[in-house]
Amino acid sequence: MDNIIFFDGVCKLCNSSINILIKKDEKKVFKFSSLQSNFTTSFVPKRLLDYDNFDTILVYKAGKFYDRSNAVLQICKTLGGIFNLFLIGYLLPRFIRDAFYRLVANNRYKWFGKKDQCMVPTDDLKDRFLD
Repeated sequence: MDNIIFFDGVCKLCNSSINILIKKDEKKVFKFSSLQSNFTTSFVPKRLLDYDNFDTILVYKAGKFYDRSNAVLQICKTLGGIFNLFLIGYLLPRFIRDAFYRLVANNRYKWFGKKDQCMVPTDDLKDRFLD
């Protein structure tokens, strides 16, 4: 199992981002799982999850977990094409990239809103979700 994106299932920004990724992932490379799911809690090492505040995105690729800005850059790298432009982000030190990531993550509910429940995939997308 590879190229799994773990996201906050009640965050409207996160859900919108996942919907965009689904459209851009024409080869259907990515699988998805909400951070709140049973699959995530059984698959992701506990040290990577803050169960009180699901404030990160995780990517599992080639046996490794990537979080925060590194996860976003891994997604761009995997998508390729125009998304390769974002790989310029690697020129910034990780602590700067992650500081920006944390700013957005810490304000995501205030700026974009929160859902009452995790996203429920449509029938044609169920095979891409691991929940």
